[in-house]
Amino acid sequence: MNVYLDNAATTKLDPRILKAMMPYLSDKYGNASSIHSLGQQNNLVLERARGEIAGILGGEANGIIFTSGASEANNFIIRGLMRANRQKGKHLIVSAIEHPSVYQTAKLLVLEGYEIDFAPVTADGSVDLVALKRLLRSDTVLVSIMAVNNEIGSIQDLSVISKIVHKNGSYFHSDLVQAVPYLKINLQKIGIDLASLSAHKFYGPKGVGLAYVRSGIKIDPLISGGEQENGLRAGTYNLPGIIGLTEALRIAYAERASYLRQVKTLRGYFWQRLKTEIPGLKLNGSLKKRVENNLNVRFGRIEGEAVLMDLSMHGIQVSTGSACSAHNLKGSYVLSAIGLADYDLNSNIRFSLGRFNTKKEIDYTISVLKKTVARLRAFSPVK
Repeated sequence: MNVYLDNAATTKLDPRILKAMMPYLSDKYGNASSIHSLGQQNNLVLERARGEIAGILGGEANGIIFTSGASEANNFIIRGLMRANRQKGKHLIVSAIEHPSVYQTAKLLVLEGYEIDFAPVTADGSVDLVALKRLLRSDTVLVSIMAVNNEIGSIQDLSVISKIVHKNGSYFHSDLVQAVPYLKINLQKIGIDLASLSAHKFYGPKGVGLAYVRSGIKIDPLISGGEQENGLRAGTYNLPGIIGLTEALRIAYAERASYLRQVKTLRGYFWQRLKTEIPGLKLNGSLKKRVENNLNVRFGRIEGEAVLMDLSMHGIQVSTGSACSAHNLKGSYVLSAIGLADYDLNSNIRFSLGRFNTKKEIDYTISVLKKTVARLRAFSPVK
């Protein structure tokens, strides 16, 4: 049996979304920047998509900037905002559990003379708000805190954080990649100035995402050489991808209630069986302040990579953490930030469920996992 439990890394393309994209991969292929009729027809489609996305997310249509994904959007926002607002200051804050595209981008800005602080988190993965307030300075330009952590699924209180950040006179950016459709998002009501999304996290196509930049915010372009996106992101529009992103976002929130019931029920069943049938297992983070599809589990005494490889040989696909750092065998900085000891950092598996998973798949995964863990623990040097 083949079982895919790595939906936090990417999701399967929904056939309905592929159907919506197909005309723009075949007959309606005109460049949306061209001035001929085929191009202008597609430009109207593009702008309708921008408006629909803004309506779903509660933002401004002119703030939607299409990108190749959230990693590009995060790079664009962090570099572009800090560089364009040097006169305001050179200090930024990111949480200690940000995605690598935020975490590493912020660290690289130090080479340009910027200063960075990492806001600590509690054991359940929540940003320590008292510590965040202490880190804020008069020259703090930007605070970047993700809505949902990609490894442990922890949820941040964005409205509270936004108020703290804005009281200081700083801009607030949130990586929303893992939040759709688990959180209700209204950018203006929450007070998010800048945001990032990737379509492939909610059953859309890979290679397309967006950056949201509220009107009135100065930001430098990341890609130059064209007038697309008001000169902020040069390059030919990926119209089939944009159509896919729009349709995926629409379906995600139209079917949100039933989808959340499905993955929450399945995760509850999975977690109950895991903790009952595999001794010595611990959950990383809180089960309450967590999106419904995520379980990050610590097995102890055995390597997570060994568990992953054994499961993969039985057709079960899981992850040890962020897909963007999967080739780095160092312990997870996210798990270190929530207080795990060094010897526990490499004994973890992230199970992330999705729309196409079934109870039968969970039963099969449990049966294989029990044998895998027992066998690996039998010859583990750590007792």
